[in-house]
Amino acid sequence: MHFVDTHCHLDDERYEGDLDTVLKRTRNLGVEEILIPAASPRTLDRAKEISDSDKNVYFACGLHPCDIDEEAQFRTSLSRFVDSPKCKAIGECGLDYYYLPKVSQEDCDKEKRHQEIEAIKNAQKALFAEQIELAISKDLPLIVHIREASNDAYEILSSYKQARGVLHCYNADRILLDLSDRFYYGIGGVATFKNARRLLEVLPLIPKNRLLLETDAPYLTPHPHRGERNSPEYIPLIATRVGEILGVSVEEIASITTQNAQNLFKFN
Repeated sequence: MHFVDTHCHLDDERYEGDLDTVLKRTRNLGVEEILIPAASPRTLDRAKEISDSDKNVYFACGLHPCDIDEEAQFRTSLSRFVDSPKCKAIGECGLDYYYLPKVSQEDCDKEKRHQEIEAIKNAQKALFAEQIELAISKDLPLIVHIREASNDAYEILSSYKQARGVLHCYNADRILLDLSDRFYYGIGGVATFKNARRLLEVLPLIPKNRLLLETDAPYLTPHPHRGERNSPEYIPLIATRVGEILGVSVEEIASITTQNAQNLFKFN
């Protein structure tokens, strides 16, 4: 079987000591291509270095919505990376409202706090739009991060009819299924979690030709390895679980998702 991990942070420092070993184990399990979503100027050099040293590892360049304070560095470094033949996407980018300041009943100046929240949201939206426009201009797909911001993300993506890509770590919000004519849906370790009821209900509604596999390693480690560092070698485990949910073989999931990944990212 041939698998693709479409979202794996091999540029993370947690792989510095044993990356070659991880890649060897991963390839032995049939996971061939890996895409690194270098979402910060701090990791772009490392992502490109890894992809340049391995013909089946690729990278994306973008700026994560939680790192808006790195905008200047991102724009400065972008020109060095975006035109590389190994750069296959823009991202990860998007909206993340999970870490926004909270307004409590005890807050002495709620209006000021609300203004602060809106300012952060507006900054994330502007950065997201900038990266969407870049992706369109370069004819590259987007790797989109959405956390507790589905309505705003949907509105923005709907306004850019040429935008295409993958909704990374698809959050099971049904409004986002309306983007399936232009976007794929990244399914990772969350599908193996016992509390993933919403995703398990929505997964059968995703067109099979829009499914992608991802680990988001070293994060979101699938069951039964929770608590450990995640790894691209767990892609077959995720594929097996997706097949169980959809009532199809792991071989079919491997074939479908590998073709989908090739259609979107054009690795070869």
